[in-house]
Amino acid sequence: MIDDAIQALRKGQVILLYDYDNRERETDLVVPAEFMTPKLVYQLRRDAGGLMCVAIDPAACTKLGIPYIVDVLKYAGDSGNGFGAIESIYEKVGDIPYDAKSSFSLWVNHRKTYTGITDDDRSLTITKLADITKSALNGNKVPFGQEFRSPGHVPLLRCAPNLLKDRRGQTELSIVLARAAGVTPAMVMCEMLDGETGKALTKEDAKAYAAKHGLVFLEGTEVEELFKKMQTPAEN
Repeated sequence: MIDDAIQALRKGQVILLYDYDNRERETDLVVPAEFMTPKLVYQLRRDAGGLMCVAIDPAACTKLGIPYIVDVLKYAGDSGNGFGAIESIYEKVGDIPYDAKSSFSLWVNHRKTYTGITDDDRSLTITKLADITKSALNGNKVPFGQEFRSPGHVPLLRCAPNLLKDRRGQTELSIVLARAAGVTPAMVMCEMLDGETGKALTKEDAKAYAAKHGLVFLEGTEVEELFKKMQTPAEN
């Protein structure tokens, strides 16, 4: 199944990625940002319905200066600027029931978008995020603000530095897959929700969706096994 997922990602196809039974217990629709189109934006918001985010490789985040939003809020809250809400709102250890820290970063629009929320605009922002990620990883120095403005309609996720060694979230799982597939490590993800129950779509229903549409369904445990193999030096 992992090989099928890698092949699908190389072709720019959507896959379903479930994290863990002991974590969020959520399935995301996932696709490489470099292949994003307005039709794919529509598919994700229609069939998944959660928050459409872009996870970015940690090395690219460092080169581009993309922060964790909690650090921005903490800095603002500690600066004594009089914004009382910020002083107390930023995320602290223990706030999240399933993890120690979220991966949320900035919310951006590309500078050539209009409102930023349409399928066309979000597609443009997302593909440009893939472009700047690739450029940064190739050693080019591109000022992030030259391409993007914030606030915007596309939330960025900063991947943990050591991927699954540091954090076992959808963010890290998706970047492991991107690296394995050899696609630009900027990955679009959107949680699948259930309009009937008001909760996340169950694993069983997500699998049924995958089967109906001929898509790959992958679990975090499978990606972890792949990650372990990627960390093991090849024998001569």
